[in-house]
Amino acid sequence: MKPLAKHSFIILLYLTLSSTMTMAQHKTISQKVDSLLNLMTLEEKVGQMNQYNGFWDVTGPVPEEGNAAIKYEHLKKGWVGSMLNVTGVENVRKLQKLVVEESRLGIPLIFGFDVIHGYKTVAPIPLAEAASWDMEAIENSARIAADEASAVGINWTFAPMVDISRDPRWGRVMEGAGEDTYLGAQIAQARVKGFQGDNLSAENTIVACAKHFAAYGFAEAGKDYNTADIGTSTLYNAVLPPFQAAVDANVRTVMNGFNVLNGVPVTGSAFLQRDILKEKWGFDGFVISDWASIGELVPHGFAKDLKQAAELGANAGSDMDMESSAYVLHLVNNVKEGKVSEEKIDDAVRRILTVKYELGLFDDPYKYCNEKREKERLYHEDHQAGVLDMAKKSIVLLKNEGNLLPIKKNQSKIAVIGELANDNNSPLGSWRLGSDNHTAISVLDGLKKYSNNITYAKGPKVFNPDASFLNHVQVNETDTSGMEEAIAVAKQSDVVVLVLGEHGFQSGEGRSRAQLGLPGLQLNLLKEVYKVNKNVVLILMNGRPLTIEWEAENIPAILETWQLGSQTGNAIAQVVFGEYNPSGKLPMTFPRSVGQIPIYYNHNSTGRPNAQPNVFWSHYSDEKNDPLFPFGHGLSYTTFAYSNLTIDSNNPEYVSVEVTVTNTGDRTGEEVVQLYIHDKVASVVRPVKELKGFKKISLAPKSSQKVQFTLTNKELGFFNNAYEFVVEPGEFGIMVGTSSQTGLHGNFIKN
Repeated sequence: MKPLAKHSFIILLYLTLSSTMTMAQHKTISQKVDSLLNLMTLEEKVGQMNQYNGFWDVTGPVPEEGNAAIKYEHLKKGWVGSMLNVTGVENVRKLQKLVVEESRLGIPLIFGFDVIHGYKTVAPIPLAEAASWDMEAIENSARIAADEASAVGINWTFAPMVDISRDPRWGRVMEGAGEDTYLGAQIAQARVKGFQGDNLSAENTIVACAKHFAAYGFAEAGKDYNTADIGTSTLYNAVLPPFQAAVDANVRTVMNGFNVLNGVPVTGSAFLQRDILKEKWGFDGFVISDWASIGELVPHGFAKDLKQAAELGANAGSDMDMESSAYVLHLVNNVKEGKVSEEKIDDAVRRILTVKYELGLFDDPYKYCNEKREKERLYHEDHQAGVLDMAKKSIVLLKNEGNLLPIKKNQSKIAVIGELANDNNSPLGSWRLGSDNHTAISVLDGLKKYSNNITYAKGPKVFNPDASFLNHVQVNETDTSGMEEAIAVAKQSDVVVLVLGEHGFQSGEGRSRAQLGLPGLQLNLLKEVYKVNKNVVLILMNGRPLTIEWEAENIPAILETWQLGSQTGNAIAQVVFGEYNPSGKLPMTFPRSVGQIPIYYNHNSTGRPNAQPNVFWSHYSDEKNDPLFPFGHGLSYTTFAYSNLTIDSNNPEYVSVEVTVTNTGDRTGEEVVQLYIHDKVASVVRPVKELKGFKKISLAPKSSQKVQFTLTNKELGFFNNAYEFVVEPGEFGIMVGTSSQTGLHGNFIKN
């Protein structure tokens, strides 16, 4: 029998209880956590607040020197609460066994990983999923990711990213839901529910993490890790609601960010983490720092050294330190010196232990270590079907002049051109750390399933084939080899499908772009092809809105397909050949030029919004004010008409809005019916319009449906600059339509 000090926590706790009743029967999680806290030393408590990245091959020899040896000893002492980037049942089991059997209390680890849009089976990037406006499909996508991740030992993902952003230069827009707060809040809840399910202790669910708290998406100039400088109205009404929606959905963890807000790095902001998140919203999960963001309080100029950074982070409410080692090295001394109270330490540890209990890790530390599940769940056919459904729903038809799309399956002489068309790696997108390279269905392979009349030409080289997650993608700007062949193939074809865009690793963290046009020689290729064949279908594959003004002006058919993951080629082919009628709507505005950025539909009016015969009104002298493609835009292979808008504001509790939508075309199609409001006069200036409702409906040809919305105080109110939610009487405008720019208008008076 092992010494008592080596036993698991459950045995230790049992021996300390005088009652003969089993704790599983008679103790709540809160009571269990309190009992465990009473057994812990200060060092062990601080250890639970420490997360390390994987630092050695656990199947190899034990590290004997250097930093790895120190971390190994910390694991044995119980001075590590979580591990990051350790995957696979064998690896997870060995680490968990080390901690459970060797540390004094045997408190199990929680294993975290960036499961952003799938693990092995890769779904569309989150921005693409947002274009579906389909909460059921988005929730299912997260559920698939959780199922596979949990099968390899992961029980915590650092998703969803719920940052609102109005700047497509910021590479991480691919990871979020776009520019709109209302849509972003719905998606935040759907993804939390998908990851966490109805029972967090189930073997196929994982803990979700809402990030980055807060305002990271407003980084100045769209440059990653940069300062955010916004007013309180924007913070309260645009930035915070998706986080609060995630908390309302019982998200168990929240991650802070790298940015400064109002002069304070958010990792060190007690205002955000304690006052708002934990006190005002009642969040009872725990806060994790972003990678080394506690240590980054030093280069920010907010802390003089790592010891003070640990003090500031803990006092601000950052409960777990990801990889900076600030807490494990300095927090015990900070407490002993009176700089951090032990009550704050207890609060942080209580939150962390509670989540571990909720996961069921104390009942079975190895519950996520099932080799049979690991073999069965990865790349499961049900998962492939799920991400294919998600991918099809994510595609947005931007333009379709002359009904060039869909292409007939018996169409002769179809040219498919572009390096990306034959790429089975880039379509997986960024932030797919668990995936296997080259496992996407390429566009070319997908199209060939429907036609034998395809001729492929690569065109000029665009990207470095060795592009990686850690490095910038190299782009060819000079070598035109392949251009002549592509032009010749296009000239001999009846229709040309050109696949252009960004490499999957040109968006994501650290991948801000100052210019948003098609990289390299792709626009040159497009123009040359267009000279010889006007029947061009442009398939865009990208992780952010692009500036494609020439393309939109000249190319008759454009599909925005983003980066769609494992089933990319199959999804695109089904849309191109009419097997699936596209229904996606843009979750972010497409600018005409970079100079318009930030550009977003729910802007304020300004005092001089209207065109004047002179220059003294709000506009550019060299660019239009309106976007290239607005938020909510997306066409179909059929057409929809809106009629009979009625507004009933007689009930003091709510306003009823109804509209009739008719499919006027000859194909069954889905339409996202969007409702916008405008609070015309308020104590805090309100945007010219705000999305406050949407419904996705399917209509057969020539059929109609009445679509109803209910607006309550929740939709009609806003936060004032004291962070008080207010609903003010006055006149409201209503627009219901097919995008943020097109619809039927009405008004009502709120008493």
